[in-house]
Amino acid sequence: MTKPAHAGGWRISVDTGGTFTDVVVADDGGRFTIGKAPTTPDRIFDGLSAALASAADNLGLGAAEVLARTDILIYGTTRATNAIVTGNIARTALLTTAGFPDVLVLREGGKFNPHDFATPFPAPYLPRRHTFEIPERIDSRGRVLLPLDEAATREILRVLCERRFEAVAVSLLWSTANPAHERRIGELIEADLPGVPYTLGHALNPILREYRRASSAAIDASIKPLMQAHLRHLQTDLRAVGYGGEILVSTTQGGCLDVDSVIARPIHTVRSGPAMAPVAGRRYAASAEQPESVLVVDTGGTTFDVSLIRDGRITITQDTWLGGTFTGHMLGIPAVDARSVGAGGGSIAWIDAAGLLRVGPRSAGAHPGPACYGQGGTAPTVTDAALVLGYIDPDYFLGGRMRLDSDAARAAIATIATPLGLSIEAAAFSVFAVSNETMINAIKDITVSEGLDPSEAVIVAGGGAAGFGILPIARELRCRHVIVPRTASVLSACGMQFSDVQLECAASVPTRSTQFDRAAVNAALDRIDAELDAFASRLATRGFGARRTAYRVDAHYAAQVWDISVDLPAPRLARDTDVAQMIDAFHANHRRIYSVDDPASPIEFLNWTGRVSVSLPQPPATPVTDRRGANAPRTTRRAHFDEHVALDTAVYRGDGIDAPVSGPAIIEEATTTLVLPPGSRARLLPSGSFLVEIDC
Repeated sequence: MTKPAHAGGWRISVDTGGTFTDVVVADDGGRFTIGKAPTTPDRIFDGLSAALASAADNLGLGAAEVLARTDILIYGTTRATNAIVTGNIARTALLTTAGFPDVLVLREGGKFNPHDFATPFPAPYLPRRHTFEIPERIDSRGRVLLPLDEAATREILRVLCERRFEAVAVSLLWSTANPAHERRIGELIEADLPGVPYTLGHALNPILREYRRASSAAIDASIKPLMQAHLRHLQTDLRAVGYGGEILVSTTQGGCLDVDSVIARPIHTVRSGPAMAPVAGRRYAASAEQPESVLVVDTGGTTFDVSLIRDGRITITQDTWLGGTFTGHMLGIPAVDARSVGAGGGSIAWIDAAGLLRVGPRSAGAHPGPACYGQGGTAPTVTDAALVLGYIDPDYFLGGRMRLDSDAARAAIATIATPLGLSIEAAAFSVFAVSNETMINAIKDITVSEGLDPSEAVIVAGGGAAGFGILPIARELRCRHVIVPRTASVLSACGMQFSDVQLECAASVPTRSTQFDRAAVNAALDRIDAELDAFASRLATRGFGARRTAYRVDAHYAAQVWDISVDLPAPRLARDTDVAQMIDAFHANHRRIYSVDDPASPIEFLNWTGRVSVSLPQPPATPVTDRRGANAPRTTRRAHFDEHVALDTAVYRGDGIDAPVSGPAIIEEATTTLVLPPGSRARLLPSGSFLVEIDC
């Protein structure tokens, strides 16, 4: 039995990344304390325990005492994403309507270069031979044209048992109009394949798009054995060390769910880490009273993630691809729009066949890590380059808990410097230049492509490696202001601290603006509300507080294929004026995204979604530690701000800043470093963030 959540208890958030496991402990006054430790892929709880012990040590407490004071623990992990990317998923079968076995093979059309015939067609998420055709047919109105052949279905299930499939995804044609056949197949799976996890497409993602529904069902089913075991082991391990509070899990929609809900639908953990960074970014930008257009960047050890906030709202997308756009696999469910590229602190620099310097997407990860970690790594990485350029104090990495090997870093960078005919310092600076260009292109993709001039936004920079290169990036984009929180290295974990418990439910009701079926739409919204009410009521019995609900619809002009989302003006479309307001909002969104609209064309409204947010106690965005000191540099060291000349650079500790600092300067925190090039100025805000102004 878990303790009820209340405002006075402590809260722990955990973000398990590819390189480090981050822990943030928020005490009953809202003060954040950071713990950080290398991720332990073989046994995640070891890295979590080490990071928690680090945070507890900073508090002068034992880990057991911190857990005893904690009411809520929010856990985020890249385990599901990594399993999908590496192909370490369960042996999964897809059951689909007879005559439609190629839904994952043909996928959803699109190609960046239509005349490129050399690139092979991408493989489906599940091998074609793992798709099985079920004799049944329901039409678009929900009428049964061909009853489910239960004998044939049971024979297929017998084959799945013989071939030792570990999970089953079921996605039948028009199950959104009538789910009876899918439900019956679920009953047969439970009877004939007891213990084998399965996913029904209509229950997970009841949308019209056939490929997206099948893809999300396949992804969810394929990670169920892994994630269900992982989350259950996490629960067991936490209870074994004495934790008795609530366990929540961060989700891809920028909220969190109770662990039982995530065990039932683990697809919500895919890309949940990047979804939390904008939650923190929104809070930090608001506390700094910066513009409503915010670019949130999170530079981790393996990836660089960028997301966008407009008018105070985190951007949600229906088009999340795992892997390359069109060549990867469609997640199929709404998710925070976070674009990722393989550029981070652990990204490996290499020289291609044409003799050009490249950085990423391969990463040194946590083991062996960058060469300077002294764990056997020899490949040159961005972190090695930062050490060579003087950005990092080798004796103060992770607050002095980990000493870096400068000689190993120089030896690693020399492996690319020599072939390129460069000095070691020039090669290290080039590594940053190439890595930064990759990041700039990712930022342009989410801004310029969405109709936003990046110079009009403020950047919130997070991630342990964010402070090394974010200011040259901002200058290139002509962004005059950058916010770097003192908690930057644990931005996603901080986002969990500011998140709510959230659940989305959807229903498919196609209707046109010219013949709008208000009765059918409102009936669907009633069904959605029933599910959301049941979820919120269950949480209310466990001590969670107030709730709020919002609704949206996916729509497009009748001649189009791609949908955009529109927020509903009210919980129900009770009057023609409500429908007219929704239509106007669609035209406005279309005009903002594509710079054109077509009021004369009818609009097709397809998928209706409701989201309930159940509020958690919200801590303020506070500094990690209190300020002390008199703004005097701790020391100076030589640092490179171009490839040839090193400058004498003042080095400050973050808790010693009480007046603006001008570059060249370096501000060191225990878990991150902010490098101020000439022409930039930083001041520490009361909220605990550095606001940097750049001469553009």
